[in-house]
Amino acid sequence: MKKIALLLSLLSTCFWVFCQDIATERPLIEAAPTPQAVSDANTEAGKKVDSLFAAYNSQTPGAAVAIVKDGKVVFQKGYGMADLDHDIPVTPQTVFNIASVSKQFTAFAIYLLASEGRISLEDDIRKYITELPDYQTVIKVKHLLGHTSGLRDQAAIWSLAGNLSGDISTTEQILKLIARQRNLNFTPGTAFSYCNTGYTLLAEIIHRVTGKSFATYTAEKIFKPLGMINTQFYDNYGKVVKNKAESYELINGVYFHHPLNVSNPGPSNLLTTVEDLTKWALNFEHPVVGTPALIKAFNEASYLDNGRKVVLRISGERDTIFHAKGQNLSNYKGVDMITHGGHTAAFRTFMGRFPGERLAIIALSNDENNERLNARWQIADFYIKDKLKEEKPSAAGTGQSVVKPAVVYPSNLQDFAGDYYSDELSTRYTFVVRGNTLIMTHLKLEDIELKRAGEHKFSGSGPETFAFDIEFLRDEKQGVSGFTISNFGIKDLKFVKLK
Repeated sequence: MKKIALLLSLLSTCFWVFCQDIATERPLIEAAPTPQAVSDANTEAGKKVDSLFAAYNSQTPGAAVAIVKDGKVVFQKGYGMADLDHDIPVTPQTVFNIASVSKQFTAFAIYLLASEGRISLEDDIRKYITELPDYQTVIKVKHLLGHTSGLRDQAAIWSLAGNLSGDISTTEQILKLIARQRNLNFTPGTAFSYCNTGYTLLAEIIHRVTGKSFATYTAEKIFKPLGMINTQFYDNYGKVVKNKAESYELINGVYFHHPLNVSNPGPSNLLTTVEDLTKWALNFEHPVVGTPALIKAFNEASYLDNGRKVVLRISGERDTIFHAKGQNLSNYKGVDMITHGGHTAAFRTFMGRFPGERLAIIALSNDENNERLNARWQIADFYIKDKLKEEKPSAAGTGQSVVKPAVVYPSNLQDFAGDYYSDELSTRYTFVVRGNTLIMTHLKLEDIELKRAGEHKFSGSGPETFAFDIEFLRDEKQGVSGFTISNFGIKDLKFVKLK
Protein backbone atom coordinates (compact mmCIF):
# COMPACT_ATOMS: atom_id res chain seq x y z
CA MET A 1 0.00 0.00 0.00
CA LYS A 2 2.89 2.36 0.81
CA LYS A 3 4.32 1.73 -2.69
CA ILE A 4 0.93 2.48 -4.31
CA ALA A 5 0.57 5.65 -2.23
CA LEU A 6 4.08 6.75 -3.23
CA LEU A 7 3.35 6.05 -6.91
CA LEU A 8 0.11 8.07 -6.77
CA SER A 9 1.98 10.91 -5.12
CA LEU A 10 4.62 10.93 -7.86
CA LEU A 11 1.95 10.87 -10.59
CA SER A 12 0.13 13.75 -8.93
CA THR A 13 3.35 15.76 -8.74
CA CYS A 14 4.16 15.10 -12.41
CA PHE A 15 0.65 16.09 -13.50
CA TRP A 16 0.92 19.32 -11.47
CA VAL A 17 4.27 20.18 -13.10
CA PHE A 18 2.84 19.37 -16.56
CA CYS A 19 -0.11 21.70 -15.93
CA GLN A 20 2.24 24.47 -14.80
CA ASP A 21 4.32 24.05 -17.96
CA ILE A 22 1.22 24.38 -20.11
CA ALA A 23 0.03 27.39 -18.15
CA THR A 24 3.35 29.21 -18.49
CA GLU A 25 4.06 28.26 -22.10
CA ARG A 26 4.74 31.28 -24.39
CA PRO A 27 4.70 31.64 -28.17
CA LEU A 28 8.02 32.13 -29.96
CA ILE A 29 6.97 35.70 -30.87
CA GLU A 30 4.94 37.57 -28.32
CA ALA A 31 2.31 39.98 -29.57
CA ALA A 32 0.77 42.70 -27.47
CA PRO A 33 -2.62 41.45 -26.31
CA THR A 34 -5.63 43.06 -27.94
CA PRO A 35 -8.51 43.66 -25.51
CA GLN A 36 -11.68 41.86 -26.54
CA ALA A 37 -15.27 42.52 -25.58
CA VAL A 38 -18.64 41.57 -27.00
CA SER A 39 -21.98 42.89 -25.78
CA ASP A 40 -25.48 42.29 -27.06
CA ALA A 41 -25.42 45.64 -28.90
CA ASN A 42 -22.08 44.81 -30.52
CA THR A 43 -23.33 41.34 -31.47
CA GLU A 44 -26.33 42.86 -33.22
CA ALA A 45 -24.08 45.39 -34.98
CA GLY A 46 -21.80 42.55 -36.07
CA LYS A 47 -24.72 40.81 -37.76
CA LYS A 48 -25.40 43.99 -39.71
CA VAL A 49 -21.76 44.14 -40.77
CA ASP A 50 -22.10 40.56 -42.02
CA SER A 51 -25.03 41.61 -44.15
CA LEU A 52 -22.94 44.26 -45.92
CA PHE A 53 -20.41 41.68 -47.10
CA ALA A 54 -22.86 38.84 -47.81
CA ALA A 55 -22.04 38.92 -51.54
CA TYR A 56 -18.52 37.61 -50.91
CA ASN A 57 -18.10 33.83 -51.06
CA SER A 58 -15.69 31.07 -52.10
CA GLN A 59 -15.88 32.20 -55.73
CA THR A 60 -15.04 35.86 -55.17
CA PRO A 61 -12.27 37.98 -53.66
CA GLY A 62 -13.27 39.49 -50.37
CA ALA A 63 -12.59 41.73 -47.40
CA ALA A 64 -11.49 41.72 -43.79
CA VAL A 65 -13.14 43.97 -41.22
CA ALA A 66 -12.28 44.91 -37.66
CA ILE A 67 -14.07 47.25 -35.24
CA VAL A 68 -12.61 48.82 -32.10
CA LYS A 69 -15.07 50.33 -29.62
CA ASP A 70 -14.43 51.74 -26.16
CA GLY A 71 -10.87 50.46 -26.02
CA LYS A 72 -11.66 46.90 -27.08
CA VAL A 73 -11.88 44.90 -30.30
CA VAL A 74 -15.56 44.07 -30.67
CA PHE A 75 -15.53 42.60 -34.19
CA GLN A 76 -13.02 40.84 -36.48
CA LYS A 77 -13.96 38.78 -39.51
CA GLY A 78 -12.99 37.83 -43.04
CA TYR A 79 -15.23 37.40 -46.09
CA GLY A 80 -14.56 35.82 -49.47
CA MET A 81 -11.17 34.64 -50.69
CA ALA A 82 -7.64 35.94 -50.27
CA ASP A 83 -6.37 33.69 -53.08
CA LEU A 84 -8.79 32.35 -55.67
CA ASP A 85 -6.13 30.16 -57.31
CA HIS A 86 -5.55 28.16 -54.15
CA ASP A 87 -8.93 28.48 -52.37
CA ILE A 88 -7.52 30.42 -49.40
CA PRO A 89 -10.17 32.38 -47.49
CA VAL A 90 -9.80 35.86 -46.03
CA THR A 91 -9.35 35.95 -42.25
CA PRO A 92 -8.45 38.70 -39.77
CA GLN A 93 -4.85 37.49 -40.19
CA THR A 94 -4.84 37.93 -44.00
CA VAL A 95 -2.14 40.38 -45.11
CA PHE A 96 -3.26 43.20 -47.42
CA ASN A 97 -1.40 46.01 -49.13
CA ILE A 98 -3.20 48.97 -47.57
CA ALA A 99 -2.21 51.47 -50.28
CA SER A 100 -2.42 55.13 -49.21
CA VAL A 101 -3.55 54.26 -45.68
CA SER A 102 0.21 53.62 -45.39
CA LYS A 103 0.88 57.36 -45.43
CA GLN A 104 -0.11 57.93 -41.80
CA PHE A 105 2.59 55.48 -40.71
CA THR A 106 5.21 57.27 -42.80
CA ALA A 107 4.14 60.60 -41.32
CA PHE A 108 4.16 59.18 -37.78
CA ALA A 109 7.69 57.83 -38.33
CA ILE A 110 8.81 61.34 -39.33
CA TYR A 111 7.26 62.72 -36.14
CA LEU A 112 9.15 60.12 -34.11
CA LEU A 113 12.43 61.04 -35.85
CA ALA A 114 11.77 64.73 -35.15
CA SER A 115 11.00 63.94 -31.50
CA GLU A 116 14.45 62.35 -31.29
CA GLY A 117 15.95 65.66 -32.43
CA ARG A 118 17.39 64.15 -35.60
CA ILE A 119 15.40 66.32 -38.02
CA SER A 120 13.13 69.35 -37.89
CA LEU A 121 9.85 69.70 -39.72
CA GLU A 122 11.16 73.13 -40.79
CA ASP A 123 14.23 71.65 -42.53
CA ASP A 124 14.87 72.25 -46.23
CA ILE A 125 14.47 68.81 -47.80
CA ARG A 126 17.52 69.41 -50.04
CA LYS A 127 19.56 69.10 -46.84
CA TYR A 128 18.84 65.37 -47.14
CA ILE A 129 17.83 64.81 -50.78
CA THR A 130 20.70 66.71 -52.36
CA GLU A 131 20.03 65.55 -55.93
CA LEU A 132 16.75 67.47 -56.15
CA PRO A 133 16.82 70.51 -58.43
CA ASP A 134 17.16 73.95 -56.85
CA TYR A 135 13.72 75.44 -57.46
CA GLN A 136 14.81 78.83 -56.06
CA THR A 137 12.46 78.30 -53.15
CA VAL A 138 12.61 76.17 -50.02
CA ILE A 139 10.57 72.98 -49.73
CA LYS A 140 10.32 72.00 -46.08
CA VAL A 141 9.69 68.62 -44.47
CA LYS A 142 6.33 69.89 -43.24
CA HIS A 143 5.35 70.71 -46.84
CA LEU A 144 5.84 67.06 -47.78
CA LEU A 145 3.67 65.96 -44.85
CA GLY A 146 0.82 68.31 -45.77
CA HIS A 147 0.84 67.83 -49.58
CA THR A 148 1.81 71.49 -49.96
CA SER A 149 5.26 71.03 -51.53
CA GLY A 150 4.30 71.90 -55.12
CA LEU A 151 6.25 68.87 -56.35
CA ARG A 152 4.85 66.92 -59.28
CA ASP A 153 3.14 63.71 -58.24
CA GLN A 154 5.14 60.59 -59.01
CA ALA A 155 2.07 58.58 -60.11
CA ALA A 156 1.08 61.34 -62.50
CA ILE A 157 4.60 61.49 -63.93
CA TRP A 158 4.96 57.72 -64.03
CA SER A 159 1.80 57.23 -66.08
CA LEU A 160 2.65 59.89 -68.66
CA ALA A 161 6.16 58.46 -68.99
CA GLY A 162 4.51 55.42 -70.57
CA ASN A 163 4.63 52.98 -67.68
CA LEU A 164 1.98 50.29 -67.36
CA SER A 165 0.10 49.06 -64.34
CA GLY A 166 2.02 46.03 -63.14
CA ASP A 167 5.41 47.34 -64.28
CA ILE A 168 8.24 47.07 -61.77
CA SER A 169 8.57 50.29 -59.77
CA THR A 170 11.30 51.00 -57.21
CA THR A 171 12.24 53.92 -54.98
CA GLU A 172 15.49 54.29 -56.94
CA GLN A 173 13.57 54.71 -60.19
CA ILE A 174 11.16 57.19 -58.65
CA LEU A 175 13.98 59.29 -57.17
CA LYS A 176 15.68 59.51 -60.56
CA LEU A 177 12.43 60.59 -62.19
CA ILE A 178 11.75 63.22 -59.50
CA ALA A 179 15.26 64.65 -59.89
CA ARG A 180 14.60 65.29 -63.60
CA GLN A 181 11.57 67.54 -62.98
CA ARG A 182 12.59 71.15 -63.59
CA ASN A 183 9.45 72.92 -62.37
CA LEU A 184 7.01 72.91 -59.49
CA ASN A 185 3.22 73.04 -59.75
CA PHE A 186 3.08 75.98 -57.32
CA THR A 187 5.14 77.79 -54.69
CA PRO A 188 5.62 75.50 -51.66
CA GLY A 189 3.32 76.22 -48.74
CA THR A 190 0.74 78.15 -50.78
CA ALA A 191 -1.67 75.42 -51.89
CA PHE A 192 -2.72 71.79 -51.45
CA SER A 193 -2.23 69.11 -54.09
CA TYR A 194 -2.21 65.41 -53.21
CA CYS A 195 1.35 64.24 -53.81
CA ASN A 196 2.72 60.71 -53.47
CA THR A 197 6.17 62.10 -54.27
CA GLY A 198 6.32 63.81 -50.89
CA TYR A 199 5.88 60.54 -49.04
CA THR A 200 8.56 58.77 -51.08
CA LEU A 201 10.91 61.59 -50.06
CA LEU A 202 9.86 61.34 -46.39
CA ALA A 203 10.74 57.64 -46.37
CA GLU A 204 14.04 58.41 -48.07
CA ILE A 205 14.85 61.11 -45.51
CA ILE A 206 14.39 58.55 -42.72
CA HIS A 207 16.70 56.14 -44.56
CA ARG A 208 19.43 58.74 -45.10
CA VAL A 209 19.28 60.20 -41.59
CA THR A 210 19.21 56.89 -39.70
CA GLY A 211 21.34 54.78 -42.03
CA LYS A 212 18.65 52.11 -41.80
CA SER A 213 16.13 51.09 -44.42
CA PHE A 214 12.73 52.70 -43.99
CA ALA A 215 11.26 49.22 -43.45
CA THR A 216 13.73 48.51 -40.65
CA TYR A 217 13.22 51.85 -38.91
CA THR A 218 9.44 51.55 -38.85
CA ALA A 219 9.63 47.93 -37.68
CA GLU A 220 11.86 48.90 -34.77
CA LYS A 221 10.06 52.09 -33.78
CA ILE A 222 6.40 51.25 -34.46
CA PHE A 223 5.47 47.70 -35.38
CA LYS A 224 7.50 45.65 -32.89
CA PRO A 225 6.65 47.81 -29.86
CA LEU A 226 2.94 47.54 -30.73
CA GLY A 227 3.08 43.80 -31.34
CA MET A 228 2.09 44.24 -35.00
CA ILE A 229 3.86 41.03 -35.93
CA ASN A 230 2.29 40.72 -39.40
CA THR A 231 3.06 44.27 -40.51
CA GLN A 232 5.93 45.55 -42.66
CA PHE A 233 6.75 48.16 -45.25
CA TYR A 234 7.29 46.14 -48.42
CA ASP A 235 10.53 47.35 -50.01
CA ASN A 236 11.14 44.37 -52.32
CA TYR A 237 8.23 43.20 -54.47
CA GLY A 238 9.81 39.75 -54.86
CA LYS A 239 9.87 38.98 -51.13
CA VAL A 240 7.69 36.07 -49.99
CA VAL A 241 5.06 37.10 -47.44
CA LYS A 242 2.88 34.43 -45.87
CA ASN A 243 -0.90 34.85 -45.83
CA LYS A 244 -0.76 37.68 -48.38
CA ALA A 245 -3.91 38.41 -50.36
CA GLU A 246 -3.84 38.61 -54.15
CA SER A 247 -5.70 41.46 -55.85
CA TYR A 248 -8.47 40.86 -58.38
CA GLU A 249 -10.48 42.77 -60.94
CA LEU A 250 -13.74 41.54 -62.47
CA ILE A 251 -13.78 42.01 -66.26
CA ASN A 252 -16.73 40.78 -68.30
CA GLY A 253 -17.74 38.34 -65.58
CA VAL A 254 -14.25 36.83 -65.14
CA TYR A 255 -11.78 37.56 -62.33
CA PHE A 256 -8.27 38.56 -63.36
CA HIS A 257 -5.13 39.11 -61.31
CA HIS A 258 -4.21 42.77 -60.97
CA PRO A 259 -0.45 42.55 -60.35
CA LEU A 260 1.48 44.91 -58.10
CA ASN A 261 5.27 44.88 -58.54
CA VAL A 262 6.21 47.85 -56.42
CA SER A 263 9.28 48.29 -54.19
CA ASN A 264 8.52 51.87 -53.16
CA PRO A 265 7.45 52.13 -49.51
CA GLY A 266 6.30 55.42 -48.04
CA PRO A 267 3.33 56.67 -50.04
CA SER A 268 1.96 53.12 -50.12
CA ASN A 269 3.14 49.52 -49.76
CA LEU A 270 2.47 48.80 -46.10
CA LEU A 271 1.49 45.15 -45.70
CA THR A 272 -0.66 44.48 -42.66
CA THR A 273 -3.80 42.83 -41.27
CA VAL A 274 -6.98 44.14 -39.68
CA GLU A 275 -5.89 42.38 -36.50
CA ASP A 276 -2.65 44.38 -36.40
CA LEU A 277 -4.38 47.63 -37.29
CA THR A 278 -6.60 47.35 -34.22
CA LYS A 279 -3.40 47.73 -32.18
CA TRP A 280 -2.50 50.84 -34.13
CA ALA A 281 -5.98 52.28 -33.50
CA LEU A 282 -5.70 51.57 -29.76
CA ASN A 283 -2.32 53.32 -29.63
CA PHE A 284 -4.07 56.64 -30.25
CA GLU A 285 -6.04 56.17 -27.01
CA HIS A 286 -3.26 54.75 -24.81
CA PRO A 287 0.10 55.46 -26.46
CA VAL A 288 2.74 52.78 -26.41
CA VAL A 289 4.54 54.42 -29.33
CA GLY A 290 4.79 58.20 -29.21
CA THR A 291 3.68 60.53 -26.44
CA PRO A 292 0.22 62.05 -25.94
CA ALA A 293 1.67 65.42 -27.02
CA LEU A 294 3.14 63.92 -30.21
CA ILE A 295 -0.15 62.21 -31.06
CA LYS A 296 -2.11 65.40 -30.41
CA ALA A 297 0.14 67.33 -32.84
CA PHE A 298 0.01 64.49 -35.35
CA ASN A 299 -3.80 64.49 -35.38
CA GLU A 300 -4.08 68.23 -35.97
CA ALA A 301 -4.63 69.71 -39.43
CA SER A 302 -1.68 70.70 -41.58
CA TYR A 303 -1.23 74.40 -42.31
CA LEU A 304 -0.31 76.54 -45.28
CA ASP A 305 2.47 79.06 -44.78
CA ASN A 306 -0.15 81.81 -44.36
CA GLY A 307 -1.48 80.07 -41.24
CA ARG A 308 -4.64 78.68 -42.78
CA LYS A 309 -5.58 75.02 -42.43
CA VAL A 310 -4.94 72.80 -45.43
CA VAL A 311 -8.29 72.09 -47.10
CA LEU A 312 -8.56 68.80 -48.96
CA ARG A 313 -12.07 69.37 -50.21
CA ILE A 314 -15.26 71.30 -49.51
CA SER A 315 -18.06 68.88 -50.32
CA GLY A 316 -21.05 70.59 -48.78
CA GLU A 317 -22.35 73.74 -47.14
CA ARG A 318 -20.57 72.96 -43.86
CA ASP A 319 -18.59 69.87 -44.77
CA THR A 320 -14.95 70.89 -45.08
CA ILE A 321 -12.34 68.14 -45.13
CA PHE A 322 -8.93 69.15 -43.77
CA HIS A 323 -5.69 67.26 -44.31
CA ALA A 324 -3.57 66.16 -41.36
CA LYS A 325 -0.34 64.33 -42.23
CA GLY A 326 -1.57 61.21 -44.02
CA GLN A 327 -5.04 61.53 -42.51
CA ASN A 328 -8.16 63.55 -43.29
CA LEU A 329 -10.23 65.46 -40.73
CA SER A 330 -13.94 65.76 -41.36
CA ASN A 331 -17.24 64.69 -39.86
CA TYR A 332 -19.87 62.09 -40.58
CA LYS A 333 -23.43 63.09 -39.72
CA GLY A 334 -22.12 65.58 -37.19
CA VAL A 335 -19.51 63.31 -35.57
CA ASP A 336 -15.83 64.21 -35.94
CA MET A 337 -13.73 61.58 -37.67
CA ILE A 338 -10.13 61.02 -38.82
CA THR A 339 -9.93 58.85 -41.93
CA HIS A 340 -8.00 57.83 -45.00
CA GLY A 341 -8.66 55.44 -47.85
CA GLY A 342 -6.35 53.64 -50.23
CA HIS A 343 -6.36 52.15 -53.72
CA THR A 344 -3.51 50.35 -55.44
CA ALA A 345 -3.81 47.56 -58.01
CA ALA A 346 -7.19 46.13 -56.93
CA PHE A 347 -6.70 46.67 -53.19
CA ARG A 348 -9.34 48.96 -51.67
CA THR A 349 -8.67 49.96 -48.07
CA PHE A 350 -10.02 52.21 -45.35
CA MET A 351 -9.27 53.17 -41.78
CA GLY A 352 -11.48 55.59 -39.91
CA ARG A 353 -11.37 56.74 -36.30
CA PHE A 354 -14.12 58.57 -34.43
CA PRO A 355 -12.10 59.73 -31.39
CA GLY A 356 -14.98 61.27 -29.45
CA GLU A 357 -16.94 58.03 -29.71
CA ARG A 358 -13.89 55.77 -29.20
CA LEU A 359 -14.73 53.95 -32.42
CA ALA A 360 -12.38 52.75 -35.17
CA ILE A 361 -13.41 51.04 -38.41
CA ILE A 362 -10.90 49.06 -40.45
CA ALA A 363 -11.90 47.53 -43.78
CA LEU A 364 -9.39 45.99 -46.21
CA SER A 365 -10.30 44.39 -49.53
CA ASN A 366 -8.64 42.71 -52.52
CA ASP A 367 -11.66 43.43 -54.73
CA GLU A 368 -11.48 46.33 -57.20
CA ASN A 369 -15.26 46.77 -56.94
CA ASN A 370 -15.40 46.80 -53.13
CA GLU A 371 -16.10 50.54 -53.03
CA ARG A 372 -19.56 49.92 -54.46
CA LEU A 373 -20.59 48.50 -51.09
CA ASN A 374 -20.12 51.92 -49.43
CA ALA A 375 -19.65 49.83 -46.31
CA ARG A 376 -17.26 52.11 -44.45
CA TRP A 377 -19.96 54.65 -43.66
CA GLN A 378 -22.79 52.19 -43.04
CA ILE A 379 -20.66 50.43 -40.42
CA ALA A 380 -20.52 53.65 -38.37
CA ASP A 381 -24.32 53.71 -38.39
CA PHE A 382 -24.39 50.31 -36.69
CA TYR A 383 -22.17 51.31 -33.75
CA ILE A 384 -22.90 54.98 -32.99
CA LYS A 385 -26.33 55.52 -34.54
CA ASP A 386 -27.63 57.39 -31.49
CA LYS A 387 -24.82 59.97 -31.90
CA LEU A 388 -25.41 60.61 -35.60
CA LYS A 389 -27.58 63.31 -37.12
CA GLU A 390 -29.51 62.48 -40.23
CA GLU A 391 -28.23 64.47 -43.18
CA LYS A 392 -30.60 66.35 -45.42
CA PRO A 393 -30.57 65.01 -48.97
CA SER A 394 -29.01 67.39 -51.45
CA ALA A 395 -31.38 69.18 -53.78
CA ALA A 396 -31.96 67.26 -56.97
CA GLY A 397 -30.89 68.81 -60.24
CA THR A 398 -33.30 69.84 -62.92
CA GLY A 399 -32.17 66.94 -65.10
CA GLN A 400 -32.05 69.22 -68.11
CA SER A 401 -28.94 68.86 -70.20
CA VAL A 402 -27.34 71.88 -71.81
CA VAL A 403 -26.60 71.48 -75.51
CA LYS A 404 -23.49 73.40 -76.50
CA PRO A 405 -23.33 74.77 -80.02
CA ALA A 406 -20.76 73.21 -82.33
CA VAL A 407 -17.57 75.25 -82.67
CA VAL A 408 -15.48 75.43 -85.83
CA TYR A 409 -11.77 76.02 -85.17
CA PRO A 410 -9.53 77.56 -87.84
CA SER A 411 -6.55 75.31 -87.08
CA ASN A 412 -6.33 72.10 -89.09
CA LEU A 413 -5.83 68.94 -87.04
CA GLN A 414 -2.89 68.08 -89.28
CA ASP A 415 -1.07 71.08 -87.78
CA PHE A 416 -0.69 69.08 -84.57
CA ALA A 417 0.44 65.79 -86.13
CA GLY A 418 4.02 64.70 -85.52
CA ASP A 419 6.47 63.45 -82.88
CA TYR A 420 7.00 65.19 -79.53
CA TYR A 421 9.59 64.48 -76.84
CA SER A 422 10.09 65.31 -73.14
CA ASP A 423 13.54 64.94 -71.60
CA GLU A 424 11.97 65.23 -68.13
CA LEU A 425 10.04 62.00 -68.78
CA SER A 426 12.48 60.49 -71.31
CA THR A 427 9.51 59.60 -73.49
CA ARG A 428 7.94 60.40 -76.85
CA TYR A 429 4.37 60.71 -78.10
CA THR A 430 3.22 60.72 -81.71
CA PHE A 431 0.03 62.48 -82.83
CA VAL A 432 -1.84 61.31 -85.93
CA VAL A 433 -5.15 62.28 -87.52
CA ARG A 434 -7.75 59.59 -88.15
CA GLY A 435 -10.88 60.90 -89.79
CA ASN A 436 -11.87 63.97 -87.80
CA THR A 437 -10.06 62.94 -84.62
CA LEU A 438 -6.58 63.65 -83.27
CA ILE A 439 -5.03 60.47 -81.85
CA MET A 440 -2.23 60.44 -79.26
CA THR A 441 0.01 57.35 -79.52
CA HIS A 442 2.85 55.89 -77.48
CA LEU A 443 5.01 52.81 -78.02
CA LYS A 444 3.78 51.15 -74.79
CA LEU A 445 0.27 52.59 -74.35
CA GLU A 446 -3.05 52.13 -76.07
CA ASP A 447 -3.99 54.89 -78.50
CA ILE A 448 -5.92 57.80 -76.97
CA GLU A 449 -8.62 59.73 -78.82
CA LEU A 450 -8.43 63.41 -77.94
CA LYS A 451 -11.42 65.70 -77.51
CA ARG A 452 -11.07 69.24 -78.71
CA ALA A 453 -11.55 71.89 -76.03
CA GLY A 454 -10.30 75.00 -77.81
CA GLU A 455 -8.26 76.34 -80.70
CA HIS A 456 -5.09 74.68 -79.41
CA LYS A 457 -6.51 72.71 -76.49
CA PHE A 458 -7.46 69.04 -76.17
CA SER A 459 -8.31 66.62 -73.38
CA GLY A 460 -7.96 62.88 -73.08
CA SER A 461 -7.54 59.85 -70.85
CA GLY A 462 -6.22 56.38 -71.48
CA PRO A 463 -6.37 53.11 -69.55
CA GLU A 464 -2.89 53.74 -68.15
CA THR A 465 -3.00 57.53 -67.82
CA PHE A 466 -4.96 59.88 -65.65
CA ALA A 467 -7.28 62.38 -67.34
CA PHE A 468 -5.17 65.15 -68.83
CA ASP A 469 -5.32 68.44 -70.72
CA ILE A 470 -3.03 69.42 -73.60
CA GLU A 471 -2.30 72.85 -75.02
CA PHE A 472 -0.23 73.06 -78.20
CA LEU A 473 2.36 75.82 -78.49
CA ARG A 474 3.30 77.88 -81.55
CA ASP A 475 6.60 79.58 -82.40
CA GLU A 476 7.15 83.06 -83.81
CA LYS A 477 6.33 81.74 -87.30
CA GLN A 478 3.06 80.29 -85.98
CA GLY A 479 4.25 76.74 -86.50
CA VAL A 480 3.43 74.18 -83.79
CA SER A 481 6.57 73.87 -81.67
CA GLY A 482 5.40 71.64 -78.83
CA PHE A 483 2.74 71.23 -76.18
CA THR A 484 2.24 71.33 -72.43
CA ILE A 485 0.35 68.62 -70.59
CA SER A 486 -1.35 68.75 -67.17
CA ASN A 487 -3.17 66.23 -65.02
CA PHE A 488 -4.08 65.97 -61.34
CA GLY A 489 -0.42 65.96 -60.29
CA ILE A 490 1.40 67.81 -63.08
CA LYS A 491 1.03 71.37 -64.30
CA ASP A 492 2.34 72.36 -67.74
CA LEU A 493 5.01 69.75 -68.35
CA LYS A 494 6.54 70.59 -71.72
CA PHE A 495 7.06 68.40 -74.80
CA VAL A 496 9.05 69.70 -77.79
CA LYS A 497 8.12 68.87 -81.38
CA LEU A 498 10.81 66.90 -83.15
CA LYS A 499 11.88 68.10 -86.58
